[in-house]
Amino acid sequence: MPPSLIRIHASDNCAVATRPLIPGHVGELATGETFPILQPVPAGHKLAIDDIPEGGSVIKYGWPIGRATQIISVGQHIHSHNLTCEYQIDLKSIASKVPAPFEPVANRTFQGFRRPNGTVGTRNYIGVISTVNCSASVCRFVAQRFGPDQLREFPNVDGVVAFRHEGGCAMSLHGMKHRMLSRVLAGIAKHPNIAAYVLIGLGCEQSTIAGLQSEHGLYQIDLGRNLRQGTESLTVPTMTIQECGGTAATVERAVEAVRKLLPAVNALRRETCSASHLILGTNCGGSDGYSGITANPAVGVAVERLVACGGTGILAETTELHGAEQLLISRARSQAVAEKLLERMEWWKWYVGLFDEVLDGNPSIGNKAGGLTTIIEKSLGAAAKGGSTTLEAVYEYAEPVTAKGLVVMDTPGYDPASVTGLVAGGANLIVFTTGRGSCFGCKPVPSLKVATNSDTFEKLKSDMDIDAGPIVTGVPVETIGDQIFERLLEVASGDKTKSEFLGYGDEEFVPWTVGPTL
Repeated sequence: MPPSLIRIHASDNCAVATRPLIPGHVGELATGETFPILQPVPAGHKLAIDDIPEGGSVIKYGWPIGRATQIISVGQHIHSHNLTCEYQIDLKSIASKVPAPFEPVANRTFQGFRRPNGTVGTRNYIGVISTVNCSASVCRFVAQRFGPDQLREFPNVDGVVAFRHEGGCAMSLHGMKHRMLSRVLAGIAKHPNIAAYVLIGLGCEQSTIAGLQSEHGLYQIDLGRNLRQGTESLTVPTMTIQECGGTAATVERAVEAVRKLLPAVNALRRETCSASHLILGTNCGGSDGYSGITANPAVGVAVERLVACGGTGILAETTELHGAEQLLISRARSQAVAEKLLERMEWWKWYVGLFDEVLDGNPSIGNKAGGLTTIIEKSLGAAAKGGSTTLEAVYEYAEPVTAKGLVVMDTPGYDPASVTGLVAGGANLIVFTTGRGSCFGCKPVPSLKVATNSDTFEKLKSDMDIDAGPIVTGVPVETIGDQIFERLLEVASGDKTKSEFLGYGDEEFVPWTVGPTL
């Protein structure tokens, strides 16, 4: 049996239970130290291994995760009943611990679809993009006409995907909501995994096709020199329900447009490409007490490997980095990068304050049941997905990611909205960690699912790709991190993830927009 307790950092005054602990027994660390169990402690929850005075800091990951609301004795359970969220940011630490660069790795490759603009796709889809909710059903009807039987003659086409959403109208022209949605839709149209696309609107909406095209240059589809049929550049097919004469007529016109695109998209082939072309979006959902010990640090190792190859790793879910700013600003490339992250945090505090809420309202009920008590504790574990490399840039939601190395994108903690922003920003791979068991996928990008514990992996084996649970039993984090990195290269080359086999991804396109619905 592995030790029943894990102390993450030498300075921690609490340890995490690897299995349920029963009063009257003793808990043991890998060092051989033992501690009495005075109260029941569920697996993934915290046990005090030092006496903590009222008002004293509870230390986990080597950082305070909150203050004790009462005296906590060795052997007692630490959770919501005796721990409250409290922390301060040391602004003097900005850019004070910029890491030395990793030794460059130049020989790692994958098989991808080279695009004429220099990006590389890990998949080869055709998109049917709705500019407004009023045309969402039409887009769905079009995509449904291209199932496996209809695509059998086009083996290099991964599918035809409808990108539908709830917005596009009842918003101020060029206001925040309009700008955010336009960034998302343009990001999908330009995504390296979208070889070609069709734009469909109603005809009287605020988010018009003409406006989207003029703002983001969505006029031509450039299929490049690999094109074996027709011309290299095609005009983007556009249509509105009102101009086409109704639903049925629009569907038929759009179906015909997709049929004309299929041979050209199918003519594209995978080529050997440098891993430097990979942009990995990271996300966690259904986190538990093991997330910051197993899966997230292992993903951090994979991000480090990718950064060494010249690629990009994206941390997201700003509301779940609240409390971990200290780690990131100290590693920021410059004061400007650190200040942009802090500005985004202040914006979030202002935004949730409009609704008489606070960021500490996160973790969720499920997170707390899994052992997470404060947002600081959750955030410190979530930030581990970024590894130990330098923070190079901070991006707004769905903003195109161009920097190499580790970056942050401002997204909400809600998984579908967060990943939609990452994808729209250019992520061509997603790695998603979960402790409680989130089931997720997001077309057109493959999502690799990593379970934080072996129980969840076994229970949801048809959904989970990698089991990070063995880290609890002594397998090095680096071993699982390397496994994740190697699997990401295989997935980038065309191997399907579990969520792709299950058909996930059509309903998870959820653009996040901020502002009034008019």
